[in-house]
Amino acid sequence: MRNKYAIAGVGYTPQGKVPGRSAASFYLEASMNAIKDAGLRKEDIDGFILYRDFPILKGDAFHHTANVITKSLGIRPNFLSQEAYCYRTFLHKAIGAIEAGACNYVLVVFAESGRTGHRTWTDEIDTFSSKPYDEYAAYGNISAFTNYAFFASRAMHMFGTGPEVWSEVAVAHRRWANLNPIANYYKKPLTKEDYMAAGCLAWPFRGVDATTSTDGGRAVIITTAERAKELKNPLVTIRGFGVYNDTSKGWQLTPGDPRSSAAVAGRMAFEMAGLTPKDIGAAQIYDCYTYTVEATLADYGFYDPHKSRDFLLADRIGPGGDFPVNTSGGLLAEGYYMGLTPLAEAVMQMSGRCGERQLGVMPGTKLPEFMIVSDNGGYYNSNETMILERG
Repeated sequence: MRNKYAIAGVGYTPQGKVPGRSAASFYLEASMNAIKDAGLRKEDIDGFILYRDFPILKGDAFHHTANVITKSLGIRPNFLSQEAYCYRTFLHKAIGAIEAGACNYVLVVFAESGRTGHRTWTDEIDTFSSKPYDEYAAYGNISAFTNYAFFASRAMHMFGTGPEVWSEVAVAHRRWANLNPIANYYKKPLTKEDYMAAGCLAWPFRGVDATTSTDGGRAVIITTAERAKELKNPLVTIRGFGVYNDTSKGWQLTPGDPRSSAAVAGRMAFEMAGLTPKDIGAAQIYDCYTYTVEATLADYGFYDPHKSRDFLLADRIGPGGDFPVNTSGGLLAEGYYMGLTPLAEAVMQMSGRCGERQLGVMPGTKLPEFMIVSDNGGYYNSNETMILERG
């Protein structure tokens, strides 16, 4: 499967706080922009995956299902899928459908009006009754925030990490966002002092340790490398990929577990690619929290988890550093489009379309031959890893 598949197009929309727009409008715009970016017609799209279906927000007129969006697009794909849960399977579904001969071009899209609709990520407490979702609320486990906080606090105990490390991650992401005109935090710098002065929301995390909801949409098109060569964009192939899903509760996860989803999926991707972490020149990591970046890169084998303080320095992973991470600003500082935020940025970087932040154009940087991309689901329970190669 090495280099047999490619990402042929990327679709963006206005993003950040965009009042007066429904999630459906973002789904449609992102989809059409990805189709145009690839140089295709909408009739060419014969596979469609709605990346993630969230509960409907106040102000949205209807639930945004794969059926609704494809009907609104005016397409009738042979293969249709909808991810209504938080485990990551879109890549394998897309490749499987193409391998089976069901379709040729699979469009994957996520959209949300989460910022104006006030998506809170606290589904563990019923919004209307304030009654706990399950018994874990009695122990303070009331949101994704607290699940990750449990995980991160255990890593503090085991590996000596903590806010000193996460501040470097947050500052680096903000530096990248300051070079990205569409980022939520464009021209909004963050210093280490700013980070440390921020109050904790769920110990040991501050608000700047977590991604925020975003309005907008993001889409990509997956096809074979042979078909992608005939389209208009520079070829970006998937040299290796892997997926693994763990059904443990978030608070049951152990940092540094060699059977973590990221560790297993990463090993699969590196084995297929025939590469090691030393071959990777940059990373686009699913960064719902600052600690997720640390945990994922450690599980991928980029450094010993006891040595995150030496590896995760803003001057190293930020602009001009020797190992760029999340060059759009990531989920933390560009915008929250699930795993399509890091994947879209990786494709744009590898095809040389990132303007001022373009690796190889920015002083002190080079465009790598290989870039690793992570997609994380649940509370670090699920991971889909891709290693991209410039064609």
